[in-house]
Amino acid sequence: MTESLLEAIEIETGPNPKAAVIWMHGLGDDGRGWSEVVPALGLPRDLAIRFIFPHAPVMPVTINNGMRMRAWYDIRQANLSERADLDGVRSSRWHLEALLARAAARGVTAGRTVLAGFSQGGAIALYAGLRFKERLAGILALSTYLIAGDRLDTEASAANRDVPIFMAHGTLDPVVQLAWAERSRDTLVRGGWPLEWHVYPIEHSAVIEEIVAAGAFLTKVLSKEQQSPPRQ
Repeated sequence: MTESLLEAIEIETGPNPKAAVIWMHGLGDDGRGWSEVVPALGLPRDLAIRFIFPHAPVMPVTINNGMRMRAWYDIRQANLSERADLDGVRSSRWHLEALLARAAARGVTAGRTVLAGFSQGGAIALYAGLRFKERLAGILALSTYLIAGDRLDTEASAANRDVPIFMAHGTLDPVVQLAWAERSRDTLVRGGWPLEWHVYPIEHSAVIEEIVAAGAFLTKVLSKEQQSPPRQ
């Protein structure tokens, strides 16, 4: 599993953190960009969190004329149904599960961990989080969409069938269309997931109001004591 670990930037908001957020960047970016968001989240001082901002692998991206850049998967088409290369998506899922295993080995369980991401990174957070075999604290997905949402009925993990989800999107987004995010939101709501939804009059980016709302979500789900799974 160690061989699969991606390089990452880590920020701890307090000593001996017992909670974690693994936050994945968008296409062509790296972990540095989103690592700068931590002070703006407005987290309480007594909530010690280890933020992990991994760098995606470098690969050629079809929709960008094969240019090599950091990406969680290849994007082959501009439409939603054929957008994501599923082999690449699955590979990123394994990378993410390796990071979760590493976090657990360092004393932070899945139940005290949020998977987060923007754009491509948010798509991986949703894809991997909804299929992860251990209960997570939550999923935070910004300016993104569901990959293989039609397979959730059979592929979603029982442990995360009611994991809290935060989604936010720009109404003017020309990269990931608002309609894609709304369709993804509706699929999750129909499936019974508790979902917090926010929209902002922005393009493919984030604003401070969104970051503060995301921070409130993280505070809510990570301040809770981990609950034991129900007895069978």
